Amino acid sequence: MLSKAEVRPGSGLRYYFRSVMVGDGHRPAGKSLRAAQDEAGVPPGIWKGRGLAAVGLTAGDVVTERQAELLLGEGRHPDADRIEAELLEAGDDPVKARQATVLGRPIEYNQSPKTDKAKERTPWLAIDLTFRVPSTAHIAWALGDYETRLVLELCQDIARDKTLEWLEESVAEIRWGSGGKHRARVKDGLIIAVFRHYESRAVESKPLLHDHALVSIRARRPNDEGTWGNLSADSMLAHIVAADTLYTLYFMEEVSARLGWAWEPREVTPGRRPVMEIAGIDQRLIGWQSTRRQQIEDALSVLTADYEEQQGHLPGERAALALGQQAADRTRPPKRKALLSLTELRERWRDSAIRAFGACTVYRLTERAREAAAAVWARVRPVVDVALAAVDTVAVVYVMRGAFKRRHLLAEARRHLAYVLRGRPHQPGLDEQIVQTVVDDYTRPAGRRMMTADLRALYPRDTEDQAVLRPLTRNRTASSYERARLAAGALTARVHAVRRADRLSSRARAHAVAVPAAPTSRLRPDRADRKAGRDQEQATDVATVEHTRRVFEAAAKMAAKLQDGARERAVAHGPRPQPTPAAPTPPHTQQPALPPAPGGSTPTGGVA
Repeated sequence: MLSKAEVRPGSGLRYYFRSVMVGDGHRPAGKSLRAAQDEAGVPPGIWKGRGLAAVGLTAGDVVTERQAELLLGEGRHPDADRIEAELLEAGDDPVKARQATVLGRPIEYNQSPKTDKAKERTPWLAIDLTFRVPSTAHIAWALGDYETRLVLELCQDIARDKTLEWLEESVAEIRWGSGGKHRARVKDGLIIAVFRHYESRAVESKPLLHDHALVSIRARRPNDEGTWGNLSADSMLAHIVAADTLYTLYFMEEVSARLGWAWEPREVTPGRRPVMEIAGIDQRLIGWQSTRRQQIEDALSVLTADYEEQQGHLPGERAALALGQQAADRTRPPKRKALLSLTELRERWRDSAIRAFGACTVYRLTERAREAAAAVWARVRPVVDVALAAVDTVAVVYVMRGAFKRRHLLAEARRHLAYVLRGRPHQPGLDEQIVQTVVDDYTRPAGRRMMTADLRALYPRDTEDQAVLRPLTRNRTASSYERARLAAGALTARVHAVRRADRLSSRARAHAVAVPAAPTSRLRPDRADRKAGRDQEQATDVATVEHTRRVFEAAAKMAAKLQDGARERAVAHGPRPQPTPAAPTPPHTQQPALPPAPGGSTPTGGVA
């Protein structure tokens, strides 16, 4: 899981220096940062990012307190003290010497009454990106042996760094000019300070392996002078969900490759998206580890009920996120005062789990995870079909959002890969390939910067079925995710039916791991067909979608039965006798073709 928070001057920055940088503990006044970290049993922070070379730092260097104060607290060069002293010795004016150490605009400018907007008087100095591993990974890291702990920490390092690299290369933009009208990629890269934590902030300590990555808002512009400016915070925050799914995908792959474990979906809240967890981990341990999560869920159920009573329907995706944040704020406990080392914490966690669930549950945890992985790999084929992935992605995003952007498709494509592969590695760029297939073949513009699903592409010849997905966006009796999965299931069943019909009609089609996308040429219905489609839309509901899905499944089963019967007859009767040269050659026997799908004729090429 990846979450974000803003870092501003004043009380917000003091919170990070007094608490976050020392493992979410409490740092007494007058105690140095390094001493407080040693006492709390957490490692010191380290620098990350390709932008470090511009300020004379190297990746992996320890974050000192003075460096953090200058860069993250004042927006100045991390070695500003030395630079300012050298300029003063050379005879420069003190004001100019200080300004020479400022990266971009001084924060004093924002605090001036000349600024138009009040929010600009407290500028952003950094963005806090928090990387949390899944719940079952917390459990295996806390209760497993020493080698398992080290491997999981390495997987966390790799997944976090790869996600930060993607943000650095594909998302991070720097802005300048009036209102930030000029935007471009950063010149060097980002400057990031990473702090690792081991436990949750609950009064009764629980394992929670997570990292705080403080991304400095200062970056260099891509010009010859290399002047400094501010990152576009809205671009970074808009891609948080896509970065979250990428981080989860990388972490799953690293764990499966290094420990041989597989992943399975777990439904946390009925009607909501499932989360991927390590297969074979006792589900009771999740409740033991996430006491704070249970508190948040209890508060969230009350807030959701109040929302439904006031609004008359269940909260959507954006409203659900806001309610979750309110529940977390209401149940936030005070900081824990007692400080323990990681070794002491692991001993306490193991003793607590053994008392609650028995020694066998704890000591056989990794063994059961390996056994469950073998069962998962035996029944789940890690094969990615690009055409089916594109249909699934566009159906889910369309039903849940209506209009969307490319980043929404990218996040859903990565969720699809995580569910299909279950921890097996994916080919680099496969998520982008799925998204490009969706954009090229299954979307149409829906505004200046938005797009939506093109139902004519999903149903190229069945105009009456184009209304199947539309009522799902307005039905409030079920959650948005349940409606999205129903729509994706109906479209996937249709693709399978069309492929089966093509095979039984002796139209050979090469089928590989990456299936070619559907052709972009589409048959547009006339005005009468469009009117019939609108009339059908008004009378279609979720029951119609379910009926469509059952029809597709019945057609696929009938086709399979016919094909198996033909194969058995061929085996029973043996090869046909060859005719004499004088006799006319009998025509070849044709296999029975699948009847056309309801609502129109079967497409002659490509994937619907």
